[in-house]
Parts: sequence; C-alpha cells; structure tokens
Amino acid sequence: MTTFDDRERAYESKFVHDAELRFKAEARRSRLLGEWAAELLGKTGEDAKTFAMSIVASDVQEPGDEDVYRKLASELGDKADEAQIRAKMAEMWDLARRQVIDEKEG
Repeated sequence: MTTFDDRERAYESKFVHDAELRFKAEARRSRLLGEWAAELLGKTGEDAKTFAMSIVASDVQEPGDEDVYRKLASELGDKADEAQIRAKMAEMWDLARRQVIDEKEG
C-alpha cells in the first residue's frame, strides 16, 4: 500500500464521516423545527411528536431546505411569516450541529 492509497482512504473516510454528521444534524434540525411549530400550533404530547416527525419526513422530498420551509409555511399559515421561519431554520441548524458534534465528542 502506498502513501497515496492511505491518503485517499483517509479522505474517503472523512467524507463519509462528514456526510453522516450532516445528515444527523439536518434530521435533528427538522425535528427541532417541528417541535417549535407544534408549540405554535398548540399541539402537545403524541400530536406534537407526530407533527415534528412529519417535518423530518418532508426534508427528503428534494435537496436543500425549501421542502422544509414550504411544509412549515403551509402548516403555520399566519402564525409565522417567511422571515420568522427562515430565522428559526438558521437558529435550529446551528443548535442541531452543536448537539450532534457534542454527542460525537461525548
């Protein structure tokens, strides 16, 4: 095995690791957004959990965040405008990334 092969394997491993962390953070972000939206809608208990998971499920419809935004906007109606939803999406992305990294390190 050459140094080049070792380096290539290391890059591949890092890519896989980073992709896994990003996937976990995106799912966590969507769940956190779902919990926030459920609270705005007055949902509690199992209804809130089911609603949050519907937001997570909406994130697989297309690449990027627009599918999540559309789902939240349609569900929230006049309870939150575009700026509020997008700000909360950014806030929850930062929180989710920190949580996933902390879990990995802990």
